[in-house]
Amino acid sequence: MAWATLISMPTTFPSPRRRPPPQPIKHRHFIATLAAAGTEEKPAQPTPVNCRPAVILPGLGNNSSDYQKLQVTLKEYGVPTVVAKVSRVDWLRNAAGLLDPNYWRGTLRPRPVLDWYLKRVDEAVQEARILAEGQSLSLIGHSAGGWLARLYMEEFGLSNISLLLTLGTPHLPPPKGLPGVIDQTRGLLDYVDRYCAKAIYTPDLKYVCIAGRYIQGARLFSDSNLDSNSMVLLDNSESMTELTVVSNTNESTSTAPTLRARFIGQGYKQVCGQADVWGDGVVPESSAHLEGALNITLDGIYHSPVGSDDTLRPWYGSPAIVETWIHHLLS
Repeated sequence: MAWATLISMPTTFPSPRRRPPPQPIKHRHFIATLAAAGTEEKPAQPTPVNCRPAVILPGLGNNSSDYQKLQVTLKEYGVPTVVAKVSRVDWLRNAAGLLDPNYWRGTLRPRPVLDWYLKRVDEAVQEARILAEGQSLSLIGHSAGGWLARLYMEEFGLSNISLLLTLGTPHLPPPKGLPGVIDQTRGLLDYVDRYCAKAIYTPDLKYVCIAGRYIQGARLFSDSNLDSNSMVLLDNSESMTELTVVSNTNESTSTAPTLRARFIGQGYKQVCGQADVWGDGVVPESSAHLEGALNITLDGIYHSPVGSDDTLRPWYGSPAIVETWIHHLLS
């Protein structure tokens, strides 16, 4: 995730409005292996009933029109959607952060630099509320749109939001003090991690975080590589995290890292502090999961709708991939 230059002026945040957290459901920890998307697993069937509307929050550098095909796919399942109106040029607004001393200290605050984005989200939410006719809403945040959704919920309240589903979102700030690692959000992710509500998975509010395993990165000056099938899930009795892996039937033998893997690994390193990990080509798998959420990993999934191909390089919103997570919007 490359965060463009940001612009902000120092500001004091108002005390966030919170509602008492609902009592969490206790989940059993497990790893479930499913069939590859579109093969043995039965596709979810479109439903004629009225489903709660969803608001799609574009990722960094994306245009609202990038999500038109996802809108069509969700509509086929009976889910009306509104995309927050964002253009690629809008992201240049973030360049104003260079004027804020906090940018250079790595302690940048979200407001007022991101006020323009939060306003677009709120406009989309208000439009979706009309479609909802009293029902609750779902938020679907792609990439940076996922942690911006968390910021929106903190600042604007979440009384009418019952689901936050994130697609390839870098939720965690990069570790501090590692050589060559620079927080590209200049403190924004650190702020979200510190001050936004923690993820929960309850009947009233569900956090679902989906990560992708498209390519494994590599260290710049080492040909060491991790086992392509290795993954560890720590069993923490206090966590409510479940992990689902959709297996890829295409397994390749271990070879020396390619130049592409080394390049992508340097991007992963800026996000999570480690290069030789799996991710969706932009965001490492570990960064796209959030403690307390229902965490899901899908194999073979590319990060962005831009440059994706529904057959050869599907992204999170490709029709066959939507089949694996659409039930969260219908429940």
